[in-house]
Amino acid sequence: MDQPAISDYGFLSDCRSGALVGRDGSVDWWCPDRFDSPSVFGRLLDPEAGHWRLAPVAAGRPGHRVQRAYVADTLVLRTVHHTPQGSVAVTDALAAEIGARGHQLGMNSPAVLLRVVEGLTGRVRMSYDFRPRPEYGLLSPYLHEQPDGGVLAAAGPVVLVLRTGGIGAHVDSDRVRQDFEVTAGQVLGFDLAYGQAYAAGPVRLDPVAALADTVRAWQAYRESHHYDGRHPEQVRHSATVLTGLTYARSGAVAAALTTSLPERIGGDRNYDYRYAWLRDFAMTLRALWVAACPSEASRLFAWAARSIGRIGPEPVPVLFGLQGERDVSEYECRHLSGYAGSRPVRVGNDAWRQRQLDVPGEVISAVWQLREYLGDAFDTELREMVLGLAEQVAVTWHLPDRGIWETRDADRHYLTSKVLCWVALDRAVSLAPRLGDRADPRRWAAIRDEIRAAVLREGWNERTGAYAGAFGSPDLDASVLLLPLVGFLPATDPRMRATIEAVERELGAGDGLVRRWGTDPAGFLPCSFWLVECLAMAGERDRAETLFARLLGHANDVGLFSEQIDPRTGAQLGNTPQALSHIGLVSAAWRLTDPTTD
Repeated sequence: MDQPAISDYGFLSDCRSGALVGRDGSVDWWCPDRFDSPSVFGRLLDPEAGHWRLAPVAAGRPGHRVQRAYVADTLVLRTVHHTPQGSVAVTDALAAEIGARGHQLGMNSPAVLLRVVEGLTGRVRMSYDFRPRPEYGLLSPYLHEQPDGGVLAAAGPVVLVLRTGGIGAHVDSDRVRQDFEVTAGQVLGFDLAYGQAYAAGPVRLDPVAALADTVRAWQAYRESHHYDGRHPEQVRHSATVLTGLTYARSGAVAAALTTSLPERIGGDRNYDYRYAWLRDFAMTLRALWVAACPSEASRLFAWAARSIGRIGPEPVPVLFGLQGERDVSEYECRHLSGYAGSRPVRVGNDAWRQRQLDVPGEVISAVWQLREYLGDAFDTELREMVLGLAEQVAVTWHLPDRGIWETRDADRHYLTSKVLCWVALDRAVSLAPRLGDRADPRRWAAIRDEIRAAVLREGWNERTGAYAGAFGSPDLDASVLLLPLVGFLPATDPRMRATIEAVERELGAGDGLVRRWGTDPAGFLPCSFWLVECLAMAGERDRAETLFARLLGHANDVGLFSEQIDPRTGAQLGNTPQALSHIGLVSAAWRLTDPTTD
């Protein structure tokens, strides 16, 4: 099998989990129980790990052409196949609970994959190939034909029921296949319902009616969210993607839908991003605030406070499971060949064990950003979280850590880690009147000023004429673009301005892209959007707009961004869709609207 490009995939979500469907009509990734659960379709990471293809028999042959688009303000994907014999549309969605509206979206999603085929012109011969492989491809289920013409697939903890719109099914030992014809005006509904073994059976839906209701659920949700700023269409779509990456039951936002899509084809920097990072906290909340409404932010706060729990001397983990699980220990799926042969394939992420000093700053900064909405009286858990994080920073800021790129070698005194320690105490001082008698703003302010002096003294490198990635290092790191964004230095400060220019000059990868460090093989989209913000804050609005427009060109045909872009080929790399890339887009668009915004 030729490996589809990462950009070939469209994203479906029910705010419980998500699926990836390719331009060829194949669903190659679905973890139905929740985003970070085992897959039942995993062909994304191995040709034998399961898929469900539904497309014209002529797909991929001369004369076949594909057009795709999301139904407006939804993650319902409509793919139109044009063939020499006629045209047919396949509309794919993960079903919302029937009748769910507004913020009910995702609370009780039934875990049903919907696929509706509509004949547009002529007579098109179609086929489907259903080959489930639960547990990341380890299980080959028994397949049983049902009296209603459907197929039951059961193995281990998983039960799947496929219903095929009455066209019948040819059941082999390990797959279900069938050819059929669709004529103009004909509509056929398919659905695949997931259930757990030894529990209530999978939900049964009318796929055509459920698809229409799912469209209404997404559109009703988006109607309650308003954005008044530049690039509204792109911001609105990115906000929808962020909603799709939200595990609605807890409010946590997954960093991406996937695991182990490589930063470099054939490389080993392949990590599991299906968890919620505290590091992204302030950026996520700011994007939600700009593009959505306060209720999402409030639920995210509640999730963070509960996940962190009472704060002691040990470092607060940078990431948690979507229901607040702390231990997300990593292991390798050695039976999977990896995307385009990129191994290992990892499940779990051992970055949760690292000391990352920037985490408290991200969380306290988020509280500070929403201080007016939260009001004067913080609840007990929120107050205890801020107090505990501030005290932890006051005691540990001088230690080395692994930095925001989560290096797996040695601890260092990373510049942005120190700056985020400054942010933590600076914001805690501002919030002190709301934190009760245990707040210690005078001491926090003294330590904050000590951190600032250390950063200005130890972070500047005379040889390169820029702020470096770590104390005592000459190496540039694009994470220093965060300094103006968090208010540590203005973008117009001479040394900061020189640093921005150095990053753009030395780490620029062409076509608006910025690499994280000198040997980074690809452009990193979040850093590229940070550069847009820095230029806007420095008064270079026209250059910032030009750069922003170029970055938009790296989205795929349905507006999705992965983590990175290969500067040689323009191919998307890394896990997808990447929350931080879409967060970067929203923040940059708002900065272009108002460069002075907090």
